[in-house]
Amino acid sequence: MRSGGRRPLYGLDIETDTAADGLDPAVAGVLAVALSSQEAGDIVFTGREPGILMALDAHLRQCRPGVLVTWNGGAFDLPFLISRAAVAGVALGLELAWEPHGYRSGRSPLPGHLGTYAASWYGHSHLDAYRAWRRLSDPDVRCGLKEVARSLGLAAVELDDVTQVHGVPLGHLRRYVASDASLARRLAEMRWPEVRGFLDRMPPGGQLTFG
Repeated sequence: MRSGGRRPLYGLDIETDTAADGLDPAVAGVLAVALSSQEAGDIVFTGREPGILMALDAHLRQCRPGVLVTWNGGAFDLPFLISRAAVAGVALGLELAWEPHGYRSGRSPLPGHLGTYAASWYGHSHLDAYRAWRRLSDPDVRCGLKEVARSLGLAAVELDDVTQVHGVPLGHLRRYVASDASLARRLAEMRWPEVRGFLDRMPPGGQLTFG
């Protein structure tokens, strides 16, 4: 699928340490981050957490300005990354602004956070494709990443137990996180004329400081 002059899309996904509490950035680290684009394919960052964060930030800084595409990243991946960067003492070009309209009733926010955020990272805008998909779909339709992907004929790398990510061999972990980043990007590409209207809009001076 050619971009037709559109800004590049970069799918982003993270995996966190489920040996601690993979849903709490106060205690769980980042095990892997993947970026997926048409230009460079799938790039996966693993290793020591500070190195992952620094390498990811440096890569995004030199990428052609585009759109970061996540699946529920406004409520999970991006606030998780910024919390872990504060713990590790790593400066990121990621900026977050609370988005009260993105809050979903009945869903607890990520520990230490307000709920859902709008985001930007250097010159990159952000699209939470999950939020867009929910707005564009029937309210009764399930919008899990892999469920949506399979319904459209896209193959996904699976895990037997997502609560045991910390025990997955490194090679499979890398394929798994890359698959999720790629799926988020490809789904956004498939419905770009519709989902582009859901790009985050950062308020002037609305960025939050974490640390």
